Amino acid sequence: MMKPVLKIFLIMIFFFSASCSSELDLYPRSAVSAGTELTEKDIETFLTGVYNSVQNDPRRESYILGDLLGGDLNSGGSANGGGTNAFISNILRPEYSVVKNTWTGYFEALYQVNTLIKSIESLEHNERLKEVKGTAHFFRAYLYYNLTTRYGGVPVLRENTLEKVARNSEAEVWQFIEEDLETAISLAPSFGQGLGGDFYFVSSEAAIALMARVKLAQQKMDEAAALAEQLINSPVFQLDDFDKIFRRQDNSEVIFAFENLTEESGITLSTLFYTYAHPQSGSYVYKPNPGAMSMFEDGDLRAATSVDTYEGLDVVNKYPSGQTGTDPVIVSRLGELYLISAEAQGLRGINRLNELREARGLNPVNASSEEEYLNLILEERRRELFAEGFRWYDLVRTGKAQSVIGIMERETLLPIPETELLLNENLTQNPGY
Repeated sequence: MMKPVLKIFLIMIFFFSASCSSELDLYPRSAVSAGTELTEKDIETFLTGVYNSVQNDPRRESYILGDLLGGDLNSGGSANGGGTNAFISNILRPEYSVVKNTWTGYFEALYQVNTLIKSIESLEHNERLKEVKGTAHFFRAYLYYNLTTRYGGVPVLRENTLEKVARNSEAEVWQFIEEDLETAISLAPSFGQGLGGDFYFVSSEAAIALMARVKLAQQKMDEAAALAEQLINSPVFQLDDFDKIFRRQDNSEVIFAFENLTEESGITLSTLFYTYAHPQSGSYVYKPNPGAMSMFEDGDLRAATSVDTYEGLDVVNKYPSGQTGTDPVIVSRLGELYLISAEAQGLRGINRLNELREARGLNPVNASSEEEYLNLILEERRRELFAEGFRWYDLVRTGKAQSVIGIMERETLLPIPETELLLNENLTQNPGY
């Protein structure tokens, strides 16, 4: 998030020199030396490092994996833009780097979050330390949400351990996520009251937004709708101009985002999408599939911000910084909450869907059945959240991934990386891999 300074590195080296190896062992050495005492000032510096770790350790593909697997992105060098099945199957191999880096990165960040939580316990609590604790629990919930939606049941680590533990069930992981988010909601600072006073810092409202997403994923519809409505009705947030969200401008819609200020962070998403000839320049690793290019209706205010065609080549346009790659990475925003409320309420929530459509320059829609309505929701989510990592899991959680994308049943989960299976005999592979 912020440019690391020498003190951050020194603290991280002190606490993590024994915790990580070149190959991630799921169960690292103890992250905090016995007898270590931290001051509150150390905690603040450590927290800055945690923001960096949670943002950067999972690497840039983790943020768009749902689009890579969801049929809307393809290889930039592929002549057959519609050849999604081979492209997806190539990614979903136990030995593939994206699969490994995603797993490794989330767990590396988790170790640092767990260390922060444990360190706070040794200090006398005051109001600020409670806020930091709430922030840490938000991050742990966020990491586990990303892990379980990709890999299914994963080991729940309430603290760092030497033990080679087995996988927990998905239900146990979801329960753990909810527990952490309850803590975050009660302890994290209110929006605008954090360290920097803006959406680049975790807030109680960010935890509510993530909890709404978590409830929706578990089909807890009434709870998901209530949480979404809480933020929709808040005077703090309003739908805003779409381009502001992705052009580093002040806006009233973003709830939480990673600021991503420095090139060395590695979250250089725009370089993955622009061509070398584009004014912003890039390596054109991925491109929109034809279906993604044609999904926007006439008058859709999201279209130009989302996609573009430059010298005959289709490009993703949401991350405009080019080779510097320092675009904000949005974690939660109000547009998603409108869609959560609309989906969770069923047809009763169609007004929320149409309110979002109106804000994006579109006419209202109608549906004659819940099934038709769900399809409208999914297509609206596809347009609204394109290149933000949602598409694949949206189809997986609604049972439509195989019919819509044409993937195999096993491809509704990622494989556990083969290196992790070798390091820990207690881990089991997902079915079909």
